[in-house]
Amino acid sequence: MLAIIGGSGLTQLSNLDVTRRLAVRTPYGEPSGALTFGRIAGADVVFLARHGYGHTIPPHEVNYRANIWALREQKVEGVVSVASVGGIRADMQPGAIAVPHQIIDYTWGRKNTFYEGGGQPVTHIDFTEPYSAALRRRIVHAARACGEAVAEDAVYAASQGPRLETAAEVDRLERDGADVVGMTGMPEAALAREAGLDYATIAVVANFAAGRGASLHGIRLEDIEQVLQPALARVRTIIEQLVSRI
Repeated sequence: MLAIIGGSGLTQLSNLDVTRRLAVRTPYGEPSGALTFGRIAGADVVFLARHGYGHTIPPHEVNYRANIWALREQKVEGVVSVASVGGIRADMQPGAIAVPHQIIDYTWGRKNTFYEGGGQPVTHIDFTEPYSAALRRRIVHAARACGEAVAEDAVYAASQGPRLETAAEVDRLERDGADVVGMTGMPEAALAREAGLDYATIAVVANFAAGRGASLHGIRLEDIEQVLQPALARVRTIIEQLVSRI
């Protein structure tokens, strides 16, 4: 069974035939909402809205540990994260879809490990390749199968939020090698690695990052939704193709 974590704009999967919902508690508190189970293209899927089903949880207050723990307890074989991002690289224009291969963490103060307190041993994970190469390939092949163009490589910069970045901050991210910027990539990816789950992200470019393109002098937040909805419809098609191949 595959798990889908929906980000901004994706609080539900319209192509999910819901069979049940399950409210759970974890040693790390409550996840963002009940787990929604169902079927897409005949395959079992569990869905969780990262920001809550009413989109009320800001990025820095998401209980990432509870979310990943809850999904692991359902014995999922992998987690696909859907995230909206700002585009930094020239080809990362609004409406583009990318499958990141690397991540740079600029967040702070977030609970970022399961291994802390209570006499837990110091535990290190290999994070050289933060995303599952196998799951990334499956997403790319699914996109190709349904005729959707996706960027197969991108460096995701995880910023703290909830405010958007300044133009100077985006300049720094670009110098650091980032191609897109979002607010939820970490610690979610690291926690999935600690939990032993294959994890990959489908990043939807909602807007040019600050100081780029149409966002040169400011970002029109009211325009983001107009970009996100048609792009997320394409993501749903990719997910349907992905799970049908599992």
